[in-house]
Amino acid sequence: MEGGELTVSNMIKEVATLAEKFKDEDAEPYLSPYQHLEKATVLQTARIFHEPQTVRLDPRRCCTVIGQLLHLQNGMGANPSNMLTSVEATEVFFGVTKLFMSEDASLRRMVYLFIKEVSETCNPDDVIIVTSSLTKDMTCDVDIYRANALRVLSRIIDSGMLGAIERYVKSAIVDSSPQVASAALVSALHLIRQPANYQIIKRWVSEIQTALSSRDAMVQYHAVLLMYQLKKQDRLAVKKLVQSNATQQSSPLTKVALVRYAASLMGACVPQDEEWAGHFGYLESLLRDKNEMVVFEAAKAICTVAVDANDVNSAVHALQLFLSSPRGSNRFAAMKVLAALSDTMPRAVAKCNEDLESLIGDVNRNVSTFAISTLLKTGSESSMERYLKQITNLVSEISDEFKITIVQSIYKLCITYPHRYTMLIGFLANFLRDEGGFLFKKEIIQCMERLLEEIPECKETALLHLCEFIEDCEFIQLSTHVLALLGAQGPSTPTPARYIRFIYNRIILENEPVRAAAVGALAKFGARVSSLRGSILALLEASVLDEDDEVRDRALLAIEVLKQCPPTPAAVEAESQDEAETEEVKVEEDDAAYIYLKPMPLDWDHLRQCVEAYQSSSSMSKASEQLTFETLPILEKSAVTSAMAAGGSAGALDSISQTPANSSLSSNNQVDATAAVTAIPELANLGRIFRTCPKIPLTESETEYVVTCCKHVISPQLVILQFSVTNTLDDQVLKQVRVEVEDMSGYWEAVGEIQCDMLKYGENKNCFVVLNTSSDAAETMEPVTLSAELKFHVIQVDPDDDVLDEEMLAEEEGFEEEYPLEDFTIECSDFMSKVGILDFRKSWEELGKDFEVMEKFALKTCSDVPSALKYVIGKMGLVACDGTEVIGEKKKGGAHMLHLCGRFVQDDMPVMARCQIGNMAGAGVVLKMAVRSKDKSVSQWVANCIS
Repeated sequence: MEGGELTVSNMIKEVATLAEKFKDEDAEPYLSPYQHLEKATVLQTARIFHEPQTVRLDPRRCCTVIGQLLHLQNGMGANPSNMLTSVEATEVFFGVTKLFMSEDASLRRMVYLFIKEVSETCNPDDVIIVTSSLTKDMTCDVDIYRANALRVLSRIIDSGMLGAIERYVKSAIVDSSPQVASAALVSALHLIRQPANYQIIKRWVSEIQTALSSRDAMVQYHAVLLMYQLKKQDRLAVKKLVQSNATQQSSPLTKVALVRYAASLMGACVPQDEEWAGHFGYLESLLRDKNEMVVFEAAKAICTVAVDANDVNSAVHALQLFLSSPRGSNRFAAMKVLAALSDTMPRAVAKCNEDLESLIGDVNRNVSTFAISTLLKTGSESSMERYLKQITNLVSEISDEFKITIVQSIYKLCITYPHRYTMLIGFLANFLRDEGGFLFKKEIIQCMERLLEEIPECKETALLHLCEFIEDCEFIQLSTHVLALLGAQGPSTPTPARYIRFIYNRIILENEPVRAAAVGALAKFGARVSSLRGSILALLEASVLDEDDEVRDRALLAIEVLKQCPPTPAAVEAESQDEAETEEVKVEEDDAAYIYLKPMPLDWDHLRQCVEAYQSSSSMSKASEQLTFETLPILEKSAVTSAMAAGGSAGALDSISQTPANSSLSSNNQVDATAAVTAIPELANLGRIFRTCPKIPLTESETEYVVTCCKHVISPQLVILQFSVTNTLDDQVLKQVRVEVEDMSGYWEAVGEIQCDMLKYGENKNCFVVLNTSSDAAETMEPVTLSAELKFHVIQVDPDDDVLDEEMLAEEEGFEEEYPLEDFTIECSDFMSKVGILDFRKSWEELGKDFEVMEKFALKTCSDVPSALKYVIGKMGLVACDGTEVIGEKKKGGAHMLHLCGRFVQDDMPVMARCQIGNMAGAGVVLKMAVRSKDKSVSQWVANCIS
């Protein structure tokens, strides 16, 4: 090169000069054939499929047209809503079938793709006509055609046609071509989703077993997946599948699948038993595997199933190595598992703190967020301020999802070090003033609300920060919630008057919902703080002329009630031990306290569930019956409601963003079980069902006949047993199915039964037994174990017959059979309904000490306080209140106070208990319990549930 040496920059300049010299000025810009597609134009162009000469000579053009049709089918045309109709898709489908005459490989693959995509849009009867062409491709010599034909056939055939091509699929599973074998296995995985195909695919076990030993990684992996789908109902078969393949030379993908299956088996085992230890040893052995994916899955599974910190040491060490990996995906995966583990075992993760600190500045902000949130849970108090400074620089660069993670970590840090609440709550308050979405701000408010209960000393600090927040809050729901919180917590502070200004500003400056909430908050201050009533009445007078009906009505009601209140301060009653002091009003002497402070017997979600059950039950909803709290059916509190009460991430604000269905899943199941009883007139006439207990399995889930029992308690003397029976044998039809129940103690007597007339294969039907006892005193109740036996008549049928002869089944008697069932127990807790209350302390005091029973127990079967907590809740049959079923962070290791409440079946009697659980030197875990009710014998009976 003249004038200089050969360098990279000179070469680039030379190439650019040549490109400019040979540039074609007249060249037209490239236009994609998929831009601005019009359906009519594409359908017109698709007529070339009927031209044999074009199909043979220009297959590329045919491929382009099929691509355009697929774009239209997936809503990616000029008008996304203008997709192919069923008639149009069927017409084009017939044209596409003529493309099988072409030998072009690319066009054939596009034909396969089109058939799969439009098979659901076209008429099923029309799609079947292509089966012969696909079957021909399935038996040809070209592997790519055979594999694709198998995949397409699995999408368009039903169980009737599967039998016709069964031998082709079975031979394909053991084919020497990995591509064909893998396609056959994947097709079987799709087909097995239809229950009707299960019995056919079950006959392929020997071929699938052969594929398990294949040297190809994908064939082996797909074979393991298919074998698990066939065996997943049989726990022993799954265990054998894991153990047999664990000793073989498996591919990384196969090992990952086996890890997940082993973890699921461990979840059903008793921790630390022989089987659990065997699976755990297998997972630990995979931590030394050469493949990173296998090591990560094994470490993740160990962290999931581990019982104590010693179990996760090896897994944490493996994940620690991933933290220094140059690959961002490895760091993120390991960091996410360690962050989740730090919630339950922070000490085990603390050994990674040095590596975690180096990740705070990671280029991937997701990794850095997990690192800092984990450090907040595992770090020491001395490093707290350093971490918070790093959060300040990080928070502006991450999304709200990860900001919420940091907020939750700060909350746990505040619980761990309660004496540092001023700094940490101030830090959360700074987040409230920063930019952020609704969910982010809601999480901060919920954390502050929980801190008010966990750390009473922070009440004034937190409330003042919330007052500043509502001065400039863009979310109406959050403003109204904070105002409600101020109305509930503000009057009990030493200086309640300081919050009045903030609340009144909302009446002046805000919109209608916020003004209404502010009026309600002022009314609560007036009801609880008599010294402020005069000033509050003056402030409320201004809202009487408000333009909004809701605000005016609330103001008028508040003024009228507050004017009738006595001028003397309301009675102040000290909180019981371990609870903060709050000001309490005697509701029977103060109208304002009764209207504004007296809680409803049920929370709103629970009330809605009870009303829905009332409407759905014909025996409960009588036109002449007045709807009261007493006439509503009794439903136990759902798991979602309990989780909210526990002080977790769910709270009062969750009703804003959750649908009602999310909070009533377990109650809906209870209503369905009750409806099966009330649908039978003979059982419905026995009376209102007091409680429906959870189902009890009386057989293993993989046995010939699967039976569960559900106990419906009507009274102390009357119980209905509902047995749900499933027939899993395809060659049998059961008639006159019933369950014979026997009580050897003689306490319960079976006085009636309703049998199931006929039970076919795969059906689940109910039969009932009514138990009665002559005893009527609560003190005579005791746990009773009942024996049960399933009795029925068997009729043998041909499993290959799709339609059974109903007349033959009705006439044939069959032969008698018996099937033993597991014994089950009618517990004392079955007669208790888990109905919660909103204010435990007030209800406790209302019951009084007249019928109180106090007991003390040594819980020798429990090793620590958390296990004792679960044991007591399960044995007593009551529901935990005030979030006491969860041990607070600051109380771990010490004594824990558990509040329980419910209703006893006799006269729907309220029952409450206070249980103190703690460790005592030389005695282990000790329970001190006080039980109150309206009957001494009932209180003693509830206390005896533990013994």
